[in-house]
Amino acid sequence: MKNVFILLLFIASLSCAQKKRPIKGETKFQKELNAEYKDATKSPLKDKDRKVFEGLDFFKFDSTYVIKAELKRTSNAKWFNMKTTTDRISKERVFGILTFELKGEKHQLNIYQGKDLMQKEGYENYLFLPFLDETNGLESYGGGRYIDARIPETDTMIIDFNTAYNPYCAYNDKYSCPIVPRKNYLKTRVEAGVKAFEKH
Repeated sequence: MKNVFILLLFIASLSCAQKKRPIKGETKFQKELNAEYKDATKSPLKDKDRKVFEGLDFFKFDSTYVIKAELKRTSNAKWFNMKTTTDRISKERVFGILTFELKGEKHQLNIYQGKDLMQKEGYENYLFLPFLDETNGLESYGGGRYIDARIPETDTMIIDFNTAYNPYCAYNDKYSCPIVPRKNYLKTRVEAGVKAFEKH
C-alpha cells in the first residue's frame, strides 16, 4: 500500500512538472519574451496559438551582432506621420542617425522617438529602432523587425540585434504596427533575434 501511495505521489508530481514546463530560451531576453508570450494577460498571440505555444524561434545568439554605433542626434526634427498596418498614424520624429559597421560594411539606420509614447510614464526616454534586412520573408518576418532602445547619455549606442523582435502584427492582425521605413533597410542578412512565426 505504501508503495502504491509513493507511486501516486510520483505520478502527481510528474504531471505538475509537465504543466509547469521551464520557459525556453538561451538568453535573458529570449526567456523574458517567451514568458510574456505565454502569459494570457500580456501575449499578442491568438488564443489558439498561445495554447500550444512552447517558445519563439530565435537565431542563435551571436556576439558579432552586438554593435557599437555612433549616434548623430537630429536637432529640430519635425514630427511626421509614420504609416501603420491599419488606418492609424503614428506620430514619430527622427531622433538621430546611427552609423555602424557590420560584417566589415558601413551601415546607417534612423532611430525614432514616438510623440504619444514619450508622454507615458517610464517611456520618456524610449527610442524605437525598426529595420528591414535580407532575411525578411525567408527566416524572419517579412515586415521587418524592431529593437527597443533608450536615449543614451553619450553619442554612442550599443545596438544588440539579438534583441530584435517581431511587430505584434506578425502574430495577430488585430494590432496596428508601424511600417518600417524603406530608409531603414540593411543590405545584409541579420541572422540574430526572433525568427518568423508559424501560426496554427
